[in-house]
Amino acid sequence: MNWRLIKSCMLTLATLSSYSAAYAEQEATQDETIESAPKKTLSSYVHDLFKPVPAEPYWYVQTSIYTKHFNPNPEHSNNQDLIGLERHTANSYLLGGATFRHSFGGRSYYGYTGKRFDFAGTPFYGKVTAGLLYGYKGEYRDKIPFNRFEIAPAVIPSLGVKFRRLGAEILLLGTAATMINVGIEL
Repeated sequence: MNWRLIKSCMLTLATLSSYSAAYAEQEATQDETIESAPKKTLSSYVHDLFKPVPAEPYWYVQTSIYTKHFNPNPEHSNNQDLIGLERHTANSYLLGGATFRHSFGGRSYYGYTGKRFDFAGTPFYGKVTAGLLYGYKGEYRDKIPFNRFEIAPAVIPSLGVKFRRLGAEILLLGTAATMINVGIEL
């Protein structure tokens, strides 16, 4: 009998057995880690959505080029003469202000903060801003909700696309209208 061959086979089997046991123990530890990981709740998903994401800070100037009211009225103006300035921060949040002519021709102002959501690997992004709207006065005071003191809260979601320094966004203005803005990154 060739004892050298038998010893070699036994050593190989012992090594494989030891490796197999260590691998099985590692798999069991990983399974326990997965099972013991906390379950994600709705609030944790919301937190993940709004947490800061690294981004390059920049200034953005924009203007409106098109407005469409959902229920057109002869006294509605679709020419808003909007000019806005935004500061996008290094953590994907933004601060901004805009002046425009509201649907009835009066000068209005919107000061806001918000967050930009870049869609990875694409030129598209989403943006949500929330702030205070001023300018719906007198007979137009009741044309927007919560405008008791001629200052009303507003939330404006938008979808946009960016090409180099140029951008275009479509905004949803409550249940009243939609607007298309274009801008340039400074």
